Amino acid sequence: MTHPHARELGDFLRARRGRLRPRDVGLEPGGRRKVTGLRREELALLAGLSTDYYQRMEQGREVRPSDTVLDALADALVLDDDERRHLFALARAARRPAPGPVERAPERVPTGTRRLLRVMNTPAVVLGRHLDLLAWNPLAEALLGNPDDHPAHRLNMLLLMFDDTPTDRRRCPDWEHQALDYIGMMRSAIATDPTHPRATAIVGELSIRSADFRRLWARHDVRTSVSGTKTFHVPEVGDIALDWDTYPLPGAPGPVMLVWTAAPGSADADRLNLLASLHATRPMRHAEDCP
Repeated sequence: MTHPHARELGDFLRARRGRLRPRDVGLEPGGRRKVTGLRREELALLAGLSTDYYQRMEQGREVRPSDTVLDALADALVLDDDERRHLFALARAARRPAPGPVERAPERVPTGTRRLLRVMNTPAVVLGRHLDLLAWNPLAEALLGNPDDHPAHRLNMLLLMFDDTPTDRRRCPDWEHQALDYIGMMRSAIATDPTHPRATAIVGELSIRSADFRRLWARHDVRTSVSGTKTFHVPEVGDIALDWDTYPLPGAPGPVMLVWTAAPGSADADRLNLLASLHATRPMRHAEDCP
């Protein structure tokens, strides 16, 4: 039986190899090519490995690469820092015996974190390791809509992102970029526990029903801590452009807090303050958001 981390490592290597073109690494493409990216033998040559050894790594077979080999592969594949850490995490996990039955405790948000959410004057949520929405503050509810509108098991940022009902959300200019951020965070989580049933359920469902998800998931992008800017379309106050950042909470792996902020004194900050005032006095309609 293939080690789950070795299988994930092989998939990651194959995706990163397919991303490179010969000229990216100083090679001439030569004649007609059957593959869009580098051939296995080309990458093995760049990394100083035998083609057979590298092929066994991609196939998830019994291979335990040293850190020296991993460094050579990371250089040959032109990996960024997140991707390099991901490569090492998968390979080191694959060196250990395949785990037996694992007891996985439910994810819980500490009482202190919930208190912090309530006193924050900016929208914030807590996401579990597989992007389940575990907690939120009133301003996040004002911005995103009432989470109680969804069944508890559907409160997941990836499931909401690829929900087929609000198809107009796909037209938001930053939709694919944020989808890749969430997918990259899920990839990082799976590196620590590839057989977790929650991850398997989410990825399995989306792989079946969403061509967009299958296309983006096949890229094998990874993210650890991410940030960006996002525009929300809120009927009551107009468009609000907010910066967002993620902050890890205790645990290995643990949940993260995702926080949206506006520059002090900006028009976006004024709109956010107005939204908070409106939400304090009456129920809000759901924001027309790209989740």
